[in-house]
Amino acid sequence: MGTRPLLNRRLAGMGSTIFAEMSALAAATGSINLGQGFPDRDGPREIAEAAAQAVLDGRGNQYPPGPGIPELRAAITEHQQRFYGLAYDPDTEVLVTAGATEAIAAALLALLEPGDEVIALEPFYDSYAACIAMAGATRVPLTLRAPAFRPDLDELRALITPRTRLLLINTPHNPTGTVLTPDELRTIAELACEHDLLVITDEVYEHLVFAGAHRPLAALPGMRERTVAISSAGKTFSFTGWKVGWVTGSPELVAAVRTAKQYLTFVSAGPFQYAVADALRLPDSYFDTLRADLLRKRDLLAAGLAAAGFEVFRPEGTYFITTDITPLGETDGLEFCRKLPERCGVVAIPNVVFYDNTEAGRSLVRWAFCKADSVLEEAVSRLRRL
Repeated sequence: MGTRPLLNRRLAGMGSTIFAEMSALAAATGSINLGQGFPDRDGPREIAEAAAQAVLDGRGNQYPPGPGIPELRAAITEHQQRFYGLAYDPDTEVLVTAGATEAIAAALLALLEPGDEVIALEPFYDSYAACIAMAGATRVPLTLRAPAFRPDLDELRALITPRTRLLLINTPHNPTGTVLTPDELRTIAELACEHDLLVITDEVYEHLVFAGAHRPLAALPGMRERTVAISSAGKTFSFTGWKVGWVTGSPELVAAVRTAKQYLTFVSAGPFQYAVADALRLPDSYFDTLRADLLRKRDLLAAGLAAAGFEVFRPEGTYFITTDITPLGETDGLEFCRKLPERCGVVAIPNVVFYDNTEAGRSLVRWAFCKADSVLEEAVSRLRRL
């Protein structure tokens, strides 16, 4: 086979993800897994029953329509109107995907060409880097720095070059929990319009905001026609294994993303699409209860981490807490996380894997609090051993 590496050079260094490594470590050591961001309880029973009934009724067991079933596309447009006052055409401006991960991949593959630059908020979810690389483009990080983790908008302005094709904006932001303010969003929108940039917004944590409210960038002047908005059911309804996501945008943008998406999974999650359509129509009380429950869990874990000696950066959204291990006399987050299961039976994620500017994230560690209270309490108890 010669001397050429088997793996495409664009994916060099992107082997097994840190989530797979840490989850395997949790299983091997019997540790509490506060690493990978999945709830340890399923979502509403009536939504699970809707999925089961769809299977039994033969709805979605064969290939669903390429853009997604009409019922779900209609529910997505109702959701956008209900929460944000955004009107979309379910037939031409909505695309159902295999989770937000596929939506991100399809959007980047569709909209980028080799040589393009993508400015993304750093630290960034690991699939961003991989998908930008597969598209042959270059990622340009706008680093959110501790302790505030706010974007430096003057730096953003300076990063834009003639090669900049799009901005990749994640709010609420994983892993820092930052929720972009109206002023920050307004400036980002003005820069996008001024430089004629496309924007992809990853909004999967839209209903997990503890301070203020989520505001879609697409709602700002000049942004609807240049924004590909992405969300999913996994985080909002605690069915992460169903992998039902969606894209909303102008007909032209959605058509472009659909062209790439059809050659990735073609279609997926047929019966689950019917259930997610029901989930999106749940009453406000569901979303309010979800938010309040996670806020309480956030505060429970944050207090425990602080008591264990970490510097805690309390998030405004998502279900992750970022901490600094420096007060514990540690400096290397990756080494710390690999040894933590043996030290006290808990697994976390080193933030450094989400950074190109590794020094900015070297001592930071992320914890997921979307777990049962008893699990969080036991994790806090074990962390006291540090």
